[in-house]
Amino acid sequence: MIRVVIIGSGNVATSLAHGLSRRCCVAQIYSRTLSHARALAEAIGCPSATDDLNALVPDADAYIVAVSDDAIAGVITAVADNGALWLHTSGSKPIDLFKGHRSRYGVLWPMQSFSRQVVTPLDDVHFFAEANNDAALNDLMSLGHLLSQHVVVADSVMRRQLHVASVFSCNFANHMWTLAAEVLDEAGLPFEALKPLIRTTVDKLERLAPAQSQTGPAIRHDMQVIDSHLSMLDGDKRDIYELISRSIMDRNPLEENA
Repeated sequence: MIRVVIIGSGNVATSLAHGLSRRCCVAQIYSRTLSHARALAEAIGCPSATDDLNALVPDADAYIVAVSDDAIAGVITAVADNGALWLHTSGSKPIDLFKGHRSRYGVLWPMQSFSRQVVTPLDDVHFFAEANNDAALNDLMSLGHLLSQHVVVADSVMRRQLHVASVFSCNFANHMWTLAAEVLDEAGLPFEALKPLIRTTVDKLERLAPAQSQTGPAIRHDMQVIDSHLSMLDGDKRDIYELISRSIMDRNPLEENA
């Protein structure tokens, strides 16, 4: 059975730990905060937790560095190479962080939004993989397939493109919902009212491309409604509404909607 050490106990590490614990041996959890490492280890039945990088289990098959992007390099340089497969889980950081520090290394990035408080099922998550040689890639793909059937080879340039797209589709979309909630709060209305609309919008993506499912006043070039909405907004809400409305109109000239 593959033995894995997970370095990290945050958002990504939590779901990876739960997913891997069902299909391989998670030998150890590391966190800078020992209580966090112990809590995650206990949750998945892992026998070891530590807050000391020098105390990592030395003979695991793979070491997954699932920490914040800024902390990855520090972990890599703090631990000597032991010949195992080392990988990080970042969409925006390059594989070259390992170069000169490890003999076998790679990246396994799950394109998903994670929160420590909610364990995310990984079966349908798309993972994007890269390794420094064919043998390491073969081992990395095998590890990835323990988590999901959707494991795709993607180099650092491709992952950066994917990461930008994921920010638009997830982080920015969530911020739009945050702004919408604030607008409703000002009127004493519940965000719950928007949830059926949000679900329908997302569900349509199973049948239509995003551009095909666009609706609203901007695609109709309904300036009367747009101006009315702008008059109700101020600050960054007004700026964002105006910018996005203009982007929609630019992509959908009136003659194409006649």
